[in-house]
Order: sequence, then C-alpha cells, then structure tokens
Amino acid sequence: MEVSTRQLRAFRLVAQHRNFTRAAEALFITPSGLSVLIRELESRVGFRLFERTTRHVDLTAHGRDLLAVIQRSLTELDDAIANIGRSAKGEQQQISLGTTPLVAANILPPAMREFRKQRPDVRIQLFDAELPTLIKMVETGQLDMSLGIFRAIADMRREPFFRFSLMVARASRDDIPARKTTTWSALDGETLVSLSSGHPHQQLIDRHLAQAGVKVQVGSIVNLLDTQIALVEAEEGIAIIPSFGMPACRNRKVTMSQLINPVVRFDFHLISRRGRDLPPGADEFAAFLKSYVATWAGRAGVL
Repeated sequence: MEVSTRQLRAFRLVAQHRNFTRAAEALFITPSGLSVLIRELESRVGFRLFERTTRHVDLTAHGRDLLAVIQRSLTELDDAIANIGRSAKGEQQQISLGTTPLVAANILPPAMREFRKQRPDVRIQLFDAELPTLIKMVETGQLDMSLGIFRAIADMRREPFFRFSLMVARASRDDIPARKTTTWSALDGETLVSLSSGHPHQQLIDRHLAQAGVKVQVGSIVNLLDTQIALVEAEEGIAIIPSFGMPACRNRKVTMSQLINPVVRFDFHLISRRGRDLPPGADEFAAFLKSYVATWAGRAGVL
C-alpha cells in the first residue's frame, strides 16, 4: 500500500479544520484537488475517513484512529529529518524575518519556540514594523524574508502563505448578545475606527464599503491594529479588522463577527529578494511556519 506524506498532511489538515474549503485554502489548492487527495487516501487504506454533509465534516471512528497514528508518524518524520539536518550541517544558522506588529506579537513567538525544538541550531531574528519599512529592509538585504499583505513587487519573490477574512469588532456588552455574522449593509451609519489609507486591507475595506453603498461615520484613524482594537473596547466605534486579530481581541472586552454578503478574503504572502539566495534553513522554516499558521488558525477559529 503506497501512501504519500502529502495525502497524510492533507488528511491531518482537514481533520483539524473540519472544513474542506478552509483546509484547501491553507494548502493553496482547490477544494476539488483536496478532495482528490482524500479520496486517494481512502482508496489506499480501504475505509472512509470522514462523514460529510453540506454543513459538517466529521471524522469516522476509523478516521480518528488513523489520525492518532498519523500525527505521531508525521511528528517523528519531521523530527528525524530535522535531526539529520542538524547533524549534517553542524553549525548554527541565522534567519531574519519581518512582519507587522500584531502578527509579530501574537503568532510568531510561539511558532519560533516550536521550531526551535526541531532546529535548535537555527536562530530566528524577528523584526516588527509596518509594510513599507519591511519591504525596504528586504530590498536592502537587512531582512531575509518578510510576511504580510504584500502586492506583487518588482524583483521580489512572493509566495502565498495563508488566507484571512475581514471581521467586525465591537465592544462587548452584557445586554447585547454577540453576533456570529454581520452583513456589510448592517454597518450603514456606524462610527468606524479605521487604519490609515496606506494599509492594504484598509483600502480593501474602503472599496467594499463603497461597492455596498454603505456610509459610515468617520471616527479615529490610527496606524496600529492594537490601537484600533483598544478604541473599540473603549466604545469609540466599531472596526473592520483581519481575522488574525481575533487572539488580540480575546484579551479585551471585544466581540468579533464575520462580515458576510460578501465574505471578503485576502492573502498573506512571504516575500524575499529575487536573485538572492536565502540562508540555509530558511525554506525549512518557511514550510514549518506555513503549517504552523494553518494549524493555529484552525484552533483559534480564524477564517
């Protein structure tokens, strides 16, 4: 029986997300392509892995048993490859990575800690800054790589990394139940705490507000997502923020609901300078980080 690690990793990701569309987005393949991988795996093992309906994806009893084995096997495989790599190189390597402040504070540090368990010989230097600064630092060679909402840039490699969506943040109140979803049209007349127009996702927000014919009251305009969330908590208005801001909201009296009609998604990319070789271990860390973010997003409920 031949089973590929790609099939096993696809199975593990669907099991974590319980949703084929989100798992496919995390792998940057189509849902139909992901379904093919799962059907191939089910054909190889000889039993169904998931019970699927229009609303739910649940593991079968056999699927749960297999998942436990696969998680151990993939962890052992990744550890073995990392250990052999450390032995072969025998020296500490250094990788510099930049990203925006909220991502640097909430996502990267625990990912770096997990990666260090596999590769203690690789040191990750993390730098937090806004997108224009990050682009300039990659261009000048001060950073090896940077993670963020980047457009295509001349002389830059740009790799799709993960897909997030836009959500509404509101101050939580005991007398008003939290909403799971909010339509764009429901924002009409609201006071909006926004980021400055230089932020790519703020430009995306402004376009969709205009397309929906929604008129909001302009509240504070700030530069950092953390400031935006704090002002929402202080009841200065609502905010439209990327779903990766959910963990920061959980530390405040702020509730989140997904924007619908339409759901608006956008991609995070990893950029590096074209024509410049990345340091040893950089590709391995990038692959680890993409898998880590996909798993983290599934656990955190980030869409």
